[in-house]
Amino acid sequence: MEKILKNLHCGKVLTNVNLKKYTTYRIPTIAKYMVFPSCIEELERILTYIKEKKLSYKIIGGGSNLIFQKEIYDGILICLSSFDFFEIKNNKMIVGAGYSLKKAAYKACREGLSNLEFATGIPGTVGGAIFNNSGCYKSDMGYVVESVKVITPDLKITRLFNEELEFYYRTSFFKTHPGYVILEAEIRLEKGDKEKIKEIVDDRKGRRMASQPLEYPSAGSVFRNPPEMFAGKLIEDLGYKGYQIGGAQVSEKHANFIINTGNATGNDIVMLIQKIQREVKEKYQVDLILEQEIII
Repeated sequence: MEKILKNLHCGKVLTNVNLKKYTTYRIPTIAKYMVFPSCIEELERILTYIKEKKLSYKIIGGGSNLIFQKEIYDGILICLSSFDFFEIKNNKMIVGAGYSLKKAAYKACREGLSNLEFATGIPGTVGGAIFNNSGCYKSDMGYVVESVKVITPDLKITRLFNEELEFYYRTSFFKTHPGYVILEAEIRLEKGDKEKIKEIVDDRKGRRMASQPLEYPSAGSVFRNPPEMFAGKLIEDLGYKGYQIGGAQVSEKHANFIINTGNATGNDIVMLIQKIQREVKEKYQVDLILEQEIII
């Protein structure tokens, strides 16, 4: 397979890759094949081959919302880290799917452009943030994304606009329409006051440092907040702060974070997630919906 992939000229090809480097949970799953296309043409080649051979695959960016459950991932991982085009023009950001969302947000803020202050603490890439409709502080990507350039399941390149993207709380069109690949986004910005923007960003950074376990590998909030509730409060009220399975632990700082204490496997994290969901359902009759994605 390695030789076939290299002969496709679809970008850099790596084999037996330890995903500690490519996931924010730092899970030691081994990916048998990982491809890094450097342009749309190379991405089209690998997707064409995958679809012809009916192979399993996964598009990844910063790996900030992914849990690889098994010790080996037998499909093909496609990393879009080279899709990192960035430009700000006429109060609009045009940015590649593989560009760091946090980096993009800070660049906008330094230019005195508003709308992305909420994103300065969100890890991962622009493409991943759009896929998940990431957000905080009562804002999310659905409020700022004007349009998205994509490859469709039949490998056509087109542009989808905000009203077509079905942005809702922590979900989007892309979660319910597999096979679409985000390439690039246009993000709507507004002129603001640099000093006020900086104050907001600095204040929120301080609050994150105080309330989130940023010193440990994690993937941010584990569960969506149920209506009129906070997932972290439900988990904390169960007495689960500090609860541990293997190397996966409910953070003692914020109960809606699971951290890798050093040697967690994907299965440790999944087992802890499932136990929390069962206990919350039993005690509160609430179904906690996972924000993160489990890859089998």
